[in-house]
Amino acid sequence: MRGLEQTSLPLYQQLQRALREAIDKRIFGPDEALPAERQLAADLSISRITVRKAIDGLVDEGLLVRRPGSGNFINTRIEKNFAKLTSFSEDIRARGRTPKSVWLKRSEGTVTPEEALRLRLSPGAPVYRFNRIRFADDIPMCIEYATIVAGALPSLEAVDVSMYEALEKTGHRPVRALQRLSALLLNAEQAQLLQTKEGDAGLAVERLGFVRDGRAVEFCRSIFRGDMYDFVAELSTP
Repeated sequence: MRGLEQTSLPLYQQLQRALREAIDKRIFGPDEALPAERQLAADLSISRITVRKAIDGLVDEGLLVRRPGSGNFINTRIEKNFAKLTSFSEDIRARGRTPKSVWLKRSEGTVTPEEALRLRLSPGAPVYRFNRIRFADDIPMCIEYATIVAGALPSLEAVDVSMYEALEKTGHRPVRALQRLSALLLNAEQAQLLQTKEGDAGLAVERLGFVRDGRAVEFCRSIFRGDMYDFVAELSTP
């Protein structure tokens, strides 16, 4: 990693920026250890206190993880802020990784009784269904089963990598959602799709997304790998 630049930023912030750029450019790979703090301080001619402050901030952001006795590592786990309505693709890109999907099924149909109840649609209302495996780089992260009100998209082919980007183009991106998180053990089919083991811990997330005028347009159920995904929320007193 090159030396720090001459800017008005405090040294620890310069180091944080340099480390973020190095991670984004894959100079450090997923789950790879950073150079020791002592080595970084010597290479960059700064104090170990400055290095520690910079790394503390990146640990707080979730970009790095400390392993006692082993060092500081690139965090391969993905943090999802439960208080922010962002797409899977946005979450993955924010971590400097590349989102992609493998389609399991895309189909047109009419609402099931459960979908009609959740989406507040009449029986027989048309919907699009999108079932796929979502990846961060080449690591499968979750299985997604999404049902979208047909009027919110021009066609099945409108969705490429990001469903929310497709919905935004038509003015139907959700601005509010109700989400429910529950724990589960992956069954054999889920484990095979996620390249893990049957019985491993997983997380089931149901999301009902609403557009600005209050209409529900999205009902999605996703199964996440419990070893790769963390859900966090900021809490405050009333």
